[in-house]
This record gives sequence, structure tokens and C-alpha cells, in this order.
Amino acid sequence: MNKKIIVLGSTGSIGTQTLDVARWRGYRVTGLVAGRNIELLLRQVHEFKPEVVFATSAIDAANLPSGTRLAASAAEVAAADADVVVAAIPGLAGLEPVRAAVRAGHLVALANKESMVAAGDLLWQEASEYGADFIPVDSEHSAIFQCLVGEPRENAAELLLTASGGPFREGPEDLSRVTPEQALAHPRWNMGPKVSIDSATLMNKGLEVLEARALFGVGLEQIKVVIHPQSYVHSMVRFKDGQIKAQLGPTDMRLAIQYALSYPARPPTPLANEPLPTVLNFAEPDSERFPALSLAYEAGRVGGVAPVVLNAANEVAVNAFLNRQIPFTAITKIVAKLLEEAPALELTWENLYAADTWTRARAEELI
Repeated sequence: MNKKIIVLGSTGSIGTQTLDVARWRGYRVTGLVAGRNIELLLRQVHEFKPEVVFATSAIDAANLPSGTRLAASAAEVAAADADVVVAAIPGLAGLEPVRAAVRAGHLVALANKESMVAAGDLLWQEASEYGADFIPVDSEHSAIFQCLVGEPRENAAELLLTASGGPFREGPEDLSRVTPEQALAHPRWNMGPKVSIDSATLMNKGLEVLEARALFGVGLEQIKVVIHPQSYVHSMVRFKDGQIKAQLGPTDMRLAIQYALSYPARPPTPLANEPLPTVLNFAEPDSERFPALSLAYEAGRVGGVAPVVLNAANEVAVNAFLNRQIPFTAITKIVAKLLEEAPALELTWENLYAADTWTRARAEELI
């Protein structure tokens, strides 16, 4: 089958790896969305010749091949004809295209965790209404999904999300002096800047906890995080009888991407088989050194728009750190302050966007 896919965020880490998978499988790419990397986007457009394309930076339509039209928005591309939409635009900027894909009735291969964190209940309501569905792309959620295949959900007692521990797992003791370059140097995964910084603070794992709750319909108390430096066990499920299923594999996101695009098939890949690691270590996360994880659980317990505030405050703070406006340790301090000040609002689409706007403005004031 010549499967048709749309890639939202095609020039980022997940997007470029998705296009690798499209080359392996011969998938037809019908839509592409990118940000500012117009040069790479145009190379992708001329290779895959999608029907529709959009970028947040200006594109000269004269540079597009015959048969490719320029859309007015990312949401327009997300709603175009496809079998699967890969949602890989980072941050809450990816929410509207995800929602458009859902309202078009698409299967969404979700790599944009912030959409599910901020609007999980709302997105599932619309997915039910429009006949859409989600399959996770994040390696941890893909692992949980794979462990649950064939298992009644009520048999799952705990979801165990693994974390590498990031670049600062073993030092330095004083994190206030670390630089963006140090924080971006993830020991195991090759990711974009936002996700890399989130991994260094462990906020990425906190967001993944909230995403797992929304994706799999379990309580926060059923989701645990374990530090696993080798990153070979991508996540696990402990069942009510005490047995554990784990999904293991190399640290190559193309495997999780291909699984999402080809599920339930497991076609071969051109990747070489890696040897099994000789040691697998697991440890508890250090919540004092990395308070982001506790903040995410707190936002999940408060509910309403608190996860929206958590996400927005973190996005602004991470950007400020990357721009050398604040120290590394100020990221979680800003998030904690805004969670304290967050308005107590139920989650609706209107309240979501109001809370997001308020949080970003207030975070900028604090910075």
C-alpha cells in the first residue's frame, strides 16, 4: 500500500527522521509544514512533491514544483488528504494543526506531547466526534503502547516511564552555572533544542507523565518514572499480577516512527542490529535536584488549566535560557511561581487559550 502521510514539523528532528522512514517504505508524502528552515523545506518539497505545503517563514510560490500549492496555515495542511498525520511541531504551536487533523478524521501519529498535555480531554472528545485516533511516536509512549497491545487496559497496574537522566545526572553539583551548550549535549538521544533542555531539567519526563495519563486513561498515581542511563529499555508496564512487560531497542527514533506509521505491521528496516547491552541500571529520580518532575505531577493533580500553565511557563523559560537571559535553575523557579499564581479554571478551549496567553505574558514579566 502506498500510504499517504503528512508531516507537521518536517525540518525538525522528528520530521527529518519521518522522511527517512518514508524513503524506506516508499510512502507518499502529501503535505509538509515547517518553520524557518526554508532551504531544507524546499529540498524536501522537490524530493517528495507534496500536494500542499506551509511554512511560518515566507515561501515564494514560484519556487514550488508544479502540482504543489502553498497553504494559508499549518492547520490547512493538517486537514488535507492523508492516511496518517505526523504531528511533530514542538510546543503548543502544534496544537491547532493537531486539532485540524483530528477534525478531519485522521489518524494522528503524535510526537507533539504538549498538545495532549494541555488539551488531552478536549482532543479525545473531538476525536470521538470526528472518527480520529492517536498513536504515540515518543519512544516512551510507543513502548507503553506496544506493551499494552493485546492486554486489557484494566490489567495494567503501573506505567513505568524510563528516563536517561539527561546530561546532568552525575554533575555538576551547581546547576546554576551550566550553559545552553552543556544542557543541549544529551548523552543518548539526538533531539531538537526545546526537548533537549526539557530532558536536562527532567521537565520532558514530567510532560510525558501528563501525556501518558491522557493517552492511556490511567491515574497519575499509576505512572512512575525510573532513571535508566542506557536508554535501551524505552518503558515498561507492570501488571496487576506483578509481572512486567518492557519494550527494548536501540536509541533510534525512526523505529518508533515507523511503528506508528506501519502499525500493526513490523516491516524490516535498513538499521543494523545493535548488540544487547551488558548492563541495565534503574534508579529513582532525584526530585530535589530536578524539581520539574514534581511540578508536573502537581499540575496534573490540580487539573483544569494547570497543565497549560506548566507547559507555557516552561516554553517561555526554556527559550529565555537558550537566549542566555536566565540561568538553568531559573527555568523551574519560573514554572513553580506561575503554578502558584495560576487561575483556577476548568479546561475548555476558551480557557486553555486564555491561560496560555496569561502565562506567557506573566513569564516574560518575571524574566
